[in-house]
Amino acid sequence: MSGPERAAAAFGRRRAVAEAGALSHPAADDAHHHADVSGGWLRAAVFGAMDGLVTNIALIAGVGGGGAAAHEIVLTGTAGLVAGAISMGLGEFTSVRAQNEQVAAEVLKERQELSRYPEAEAAELARIWQERGVPADLALEVATILGRNPEAAVRVHAQEELGVDPTDVPSPWTAAGSSFACFSVGALVPLLPLLLGSASLPLALGAGGAGLFVAGVLVARFTRRAWWRSGTRQLLLGAAAAGATYVIGHLIGVVA
Repeated sequence: MSGPERAAAAFGRRRAVAEAGALSHPAADDAHHHADVSGGWLRAAVFGAMDGLVTNIALIAGVGGGGAAAHEIVLTGTAGLVAGAISMGLGEFTSVRAQNEQVAAEVLKERQELSRYPEAEAAELARIWQERGVPADLALEVATILGRNPEAAVRVHAQEELGVDPTDVPSPWTAAGSSFACFSVGALVPLLPLLLGSASLPLALGAGGAGLFVAGVLVARFTRRAWWRSGTRQLLLGAAAAGATYVIGHLIGVVA
């Protein structure tokens, strides 16, 4: 066996050992084998960063395409950063707060129904489980026993009927803070070359494009998608927005 063949065989053995070790116990035995998907920060952070990047790339492209000077582009981009970050933060806070209030109202309704009509609620829950293949007698028995614990019953009924966990709702403050901060960072990226003294529009747009690609790569770490595909997708979306606003800004500048 040649040297490269031996190296390949050794790599294969190490990989097999690593995979075997990873599967040496069920994932269910690990309390943290799933990521936090309901904390409210990831969606707001991703949305904020992407919106900040795309918004300011498009603003800079549009104003630059219209023939504006470098300091005018900086002024426009800075105003877009501040206004957009505040708007995103307030919007996230309001939307998540409203969603949580709606969940609370529906959970209260469910709690009242469980208090007034426990048998009917148990039958309703049993029917849901029966549709998933649980035997009728067993489903009704478990639903009836669950009804003896009001808090557990409310949580299970909310999960099964509303698709939400009333004890694990996203924080509006976390969502607002994540969105505000990430929008600010994203909007700052295409401005950096101009703030550092460059007057080159292509350099500013290139910095924004690099930021979009990096943001897509970071998102891929949470979603377990191919990093290059996620990065390229975000880059193409941002390029489309920048191209459209550049053309519009150029046409308006020519007409004016």
